Order: sequence, then structure tokens, then C-alpha cells
Amino acid sequence: MVAKIFIDGEAGTTGLQIRERLAGRRDLEVISIATDKRKDLDERKRLLNAADVAILCLPDDAAKESVSLIENDTTRVIDASTAHRIAAGWAYGFAEMDKAQSAAIANARRVGNPGCWPQGAIATLRPLIEAGLIPADYPVTVNGISGYTGGGKSMIADYEGAGEDANEFMPYGLTFKHKHLPELQTYAKLGATPLFTPVVGNFAQGMVTMVPLQLSMAATIPTGRQLHDAIAAHYAAIPDGFVEVAPYQEAERLPELNPEIYNNTNRMKLHVFANDEKAQAVLIAVYDNLGKGASGAAVQNLNLMLGVAADTSLAA
Repeated sequence: MVAKIFIDGEAGTTGLQIRERLAGRRDLEVISIATDKRKDLDERKRLLNAADVAILCLPDDAAKESVSLIENDTTRVIDASTAHRIAAGWAYGFAEMDKAQSAAIANARRVGNPGCWPQGAIATLRPLIEAGLIPADYPVTVNGISGYTGGGKSMIADYEGAGEDANEFMPYGLTFKHKHLPELQTYAKLGATPLFTPVVGNFAQGMVTMVPLQLSMAATIPTGRQLHDAIAAHYAAIPDGFVEVAPYQEAERLPELNPEIYNNTNRMKLHVFANDEKAQAVLIAVYDNLGKGASGAAVQNLNLMLGVAADTSLAA
């Protein structure tokens, strides 16, 4: 049976990339709204209720509206907005988060696609907190850099309009109210809101997230090797995932810590660097903010919900 997929908001950056990834699939049919009816509520409602899976690539309020328009118990939803990521009854769409998450997504009627920024920090912190190597009440700091496509149409227009004159390194979220903080705290299993300082760079897509750790603040100080082994064991136990862990090594710098290296893939690579004498470490995740961070994750979740191989139409 061919599944009908409706991408509500397919003209946006995330929607377009999802559409590209689904092109040529014979196991599904993408149904589209006519350009002149994108704001027609009745037409959106008709398509939402005709779909086997609706993928919402919309602002939060519009995503909530779309969910309210679904009147049947058969249309399943993947919401790429922030609206439902920690909502009751919604599965969180980071399949590698733990061993049970792929099954939870596969069986869910409602899936909240994760934000790009939280995934890297969740990927590195959650295994350490579950292993008891980092306490849940540890004062976590998260920083990193992302391509400007993560800021949506207005930021894309600003950067592309400015060209070489665009800001090369622009910190933002300086009111410390970033919309990704609730899911980061919830799914990393943190006892308090982390201090999050994101940066936008003058490149289109790709990202690096970093979690620096002053390990002397833990009651029992773990070694860098222990941190790495706990993270590696976590992902070794999850089959068919896109998250891999780099070998533990000492390095002043590495060429592969390049935010653009995994662009147009669904790949995420984790690194652990530490100085045991100083009891300091940094956890680093490298991935594509539009791939694993958005459209790639949505397609991975769709594959799980349709019961097909997780890597179908996804580059690893």
C-alpha cells in the first residue's frame, strides 16, 4: 500500500529538503496543496485528513492549528516546529536518544521532530547522566556554531543579501530564552536549564555543538576515557542509527571538526576530548542542521513510522 504524505509548509527550507529526500520513492505519494490555496483553511484541512502522515513545517501557532484540523484517528503527524516537542502524548523524534526510542517513534501517532541545536547536546549528555558520570544537577553550558539556514527565511535573506559582508560570527539568544531550551533540558535529563550560547556563522548549513565540562565539580571525577566509553556503549547498543562516536584521542585540533563536513547527510559524529590532570573535558557533536538537525531527522522518523528501513532515501 502506498502511503500518502502531506507536507504542510512544503515551500519552506525544511519542507523543500524533505520533499527532495522523498523524491522517487515508490512506497509513498506526496500530496501537495496548490500554490494559490496555501492559506485556504478548508483545503489544508482536506489534505491533512487525507494523509496517512502529515509533516508540519510551520511556525508553532500554525502547527497547532494544523493538528486541530485533523478530525480522524488515522492521520499520523510529524511536527517540525517547537510546539509539541515536550507535549504529553508526543514521541520525541530523536531515534538514537535511547534503545527504546525508535520503537516509540514507530508506534506513535504524534512525533515532535527535534530541534537542530538540542540534538548534539542531548546525544552527548544523556548517556553520561544515565551512567551516573555527570550529575543531573551539573551546571551545564552548551555553545556552538550553525549555518544561517537554521534561522529561517528572514535570516537566509539577510545573509545571502549581505554576501561577504555578512557577520562571520554572530552570537544570539542573549536573553537566554532560546526556544530549544525546554527540550534540551527535558531529554538530556538535566535538573536545571543549561546556559546556552549559540552562534550563527556565515555559511549556509552545518553545525558543531560543544559542551565544556569542569569535571572537578562532580562528586566523583570521571576520566576522559570513562566519558568516551559510556557514550560509545550507548550508541553501540542502538542498531541502525546515524550517530557514531569517534575514537578517543588527544588532539590540539582536528580537520573533521568542521561544521559543514556532514552537509546533506543524516550523519552525526560525537567526539570527547579531555585533560585528566586538569579534570576538564569537552563533548563535541558535528552534523548538518538541515539534515540530522531537521529534514533528515523527519524522514528518518517517517521511515520508522512507515515500517521501512531507517536509512531509506537518506545519505549517511
